[in-house]
Amino acid sequence: MTEPPISAADGDSGAEGSAGWIVTTSDGPGFRTDVTGGGFTFIADEPVSVGGSGAGPTPYEYLIAAVGSCTAMTVRMYATRKQWPLERVVVRMRDTPPHIKDCLECATSAVGVRRIDRTIELIGPLTDEQRKRILQIADRCPVKQTLERGIQIRNVE
Repeated sequence: MTEPPISAADGDSGAEGSAGWIVTTSDGPGFRTDVTGGGFTFIADEPVSVGGSGAGPTPYEYLIAAVGSCTAMTVRMYATRKQWPLERVVVRMRDTPPHIKDCLECATSAVGVRRIDRTIELIGPLTDEQRKRILQIADRCPVKQTLERGIQIRNVE
């Protein structure tokens, strides 16, 4: 069963500037893409070695950063609510294997990050029990859960 397309009658026309939409624009040679969303503008690009200009992180790097930043925010929110002495959280992320092969073969092969490695460093005078619980909560990061469940992307009019 297919879902009906979203239309302006649904309260969001999809037009640039409409609430909730991230707008990406690529209008030159190479891969540099300007991204606007949530009142911010930033750049996505590919490395010079594959034809990009290296002006910004790759789309995969943004995806991985989304999981890392959500993990850090989830941990911080929980520790703050519990009034636990978490001074700093450092989340390190990487895709394995590196995504560049996918980028080069996307027209002919199934692609996608198959595994993301993550380490979490908790800084502060936490007890062993607090550390253990915070690491459990890190797995409740909403972006991580969304990716693990899978996402459907649909074209709307």
